[in-house]
Amino acid sequence: MELMDRERVPPVPFDWDRDRDQVVVLHGVTWPHYVALSDARGESSRPLFAYLDGDLEIVTTSRGHEFIKTLLARLVETYAEEMNLRLNGLGETTWRNKARRAGLEADECYTVRKKRKVPDLAIEVVLTSGGVDKLEIYRRLGVREVWFWINARVYVYRLNGKYKEVQASVALPGIDLDALARIIAVADEDEQTEAVRAYRKSLRKRA
Repeated sequence: MELMDRERVPPVPFDWDRDRDQVVVLHGVTWPHYVALSDARGESSRPLFAYLDGDLEIVTTSRGHEFIKTLLARLVETYAEEMNLRLNGLGETTWRNKARRAGLEADECYTVRKKRKVPDLAIEVVLTSGGVDKLEIYRRLGVREVWFWINARVYVYRLNGKYKEVQASVALPGIDLDALARIIAVADEDEQTEAVRAYRKSLRKRA
């Protein structure tokens, strides 16, 4: 999947150098070594790990990254509440499949159906080039829908054997992803709640 060409411009008005994520990729990492490193973090999911076929991506996220993913999650959850949709948040849970040599923590992930062993929806904020192919990891894990925030846009991928970019979410029917992107692009870091309230108000007017 060609995601990297979409990453060249900072998505929100942060200091691009300050808010770039720090990414390191280690090669030749065995599955037991990955699991040991992952488990050594204890209850924390920091730094974020993504493992694929012996390559281990280690990411320390920036303040800008955390702002985007947190506000996006709050908007998504507001939409689900207002539209009376099932949505269960699982945050940065670690997902692994030893047989398929793949594992990671999403920035945010959700289930929309009961008793799911993997998320129905995963969200990734991409601010820095490089790293492992996360869509391939998600494919091996069986996650049906993945959103990537890149360059102030949300790109949606649906799994049907392989991922295909689509224009609308199936996990959250009717959600206007361009509207979410516009809200985040102009939101002030200290006014997240105001942005969420304004979005909720707009949804109620639409209803």
